[in-house]
This record gives sequence, C-alpha cells and structure tokens, in this order.
Amino acid sequence: MTTVRDIFQVIDSQLREDISRADGIVAVYQFNLSGSDAGVYQVVLRPDAGFVIEGEKETPDCTLSMDSDDFKKMVDGELNGTEAFMSGRLRIDGDMGLALRLQEVLSAYNNATQ
Repeated sequence: MTTVRDIFQVIDSQLREDISRADGIVAVYQFNLSGSDAGVYQVVLRPDAGFVIEGEKETPDCTLSMDSDDFKKMVDGELNGTEAFMSGRLRIDGDMGLALRLQEVLSAYNNATQ
C-alpha cells in the first residue's frame, strides 16, 4: 500500500526534475495529515526550484488539514478537493487562491504514476 511519505517522495522527485510542473506557482503548501498515516509535509515552490520537506520548516502560505486516507484519495483522483472542502473533510487556512491551484501541483504525482 502506498504511504503518504511515498506520495510526497514522488511529488518531490517530479518537482526537482521539472519545476514547470508547478505552473509558475510560488508558495509553500503545508499538509497537516491526521489518521492512520499522519504527518506534516510541506511542498515548497520557488521560481527556480520545487521540493518537499517533512515537518514544519517554512512559513506556509496555504495549510491544508485532512485525514491521511482522504489525502491519498485526493491525489489518486478519487476525491475532489472542492467536494472534500465543502463536506468538511478538508480544512484550508491561508491563501484560498493557492488552494484552488493545488490540483495542478498534485497532478505531478498522478502523471508520474500513470
């Protein structure tokens, strides 16, 4: 079974390989994941680089809090981010505009695994 750490490792390698996958977004996304595969991860997007770090090291522009199982469903495309937010399964703090562009960032994972 794929772990949250596995997912972020793939996103990290995809962003390091090709920052254009971030589509010009410059931000720090923080994921506060609870549940069976809990953890805190940050996706850091700069104009010239993108990478993932475990833990809270940078000041986040957008923080997403959700259950780790729901996160896995979201990156696999089984759970729509908007639906997760509207149903209370995803809490967003910070820049909502960045949250709306999150799917573009997560697509780096989907494209790598298909």
